[in-house]
Amino acid sequence: MIVRVIDDWWGRPVTGLLNRLYLNHFHDTSLIAESGDGELAGFVIGFMSPSRPDEAYIHFTGVTPHMRRSGLARSLYEQFFAMAREEGRTTVKAVTSPHNNRSICFHKAMGFDCSEPMIGYDGPEQDRVVFARAL
Repeated sequence: MIVRVIDDWWGRPVTGLLNRLYLNHFHDTSLIAESGDGELAGFVIGFMSPSRPDEAYIHFTGVTPHMRRSGLARSLYEQFFAMAREEGRTTVKAVTSPHNNRSICFHKAMGFDCSEPMIGYDGPEQDRVVFARAL
């Protein structure tokens, strides 16, 4: 369901960022919202870090373009924060491209601290902004 729409929602190919393993192994800690007609409205793909017991991580988030700025992403993030707290996590992290101004503004509005662009974070020419939010 998600893979069918994300390239459209982003207006460019991004399905490679959402490998099947995230959906297979982290579906218990990921969230999906549907519209009244049963269509996908938004999602958060996240997980509790198996290596860092105090951290949770949000890997990928999306909201259908016609529902952006409706509060849906905020609601999904708040639900994920609640799950992370229940699991004893004290920090939620995420990353984005330094060019993704919409994501940077959203995360700042959600109370995340935002790093300067980290050159080569995900490999050559794969710079990222790193977010962290205390729970």
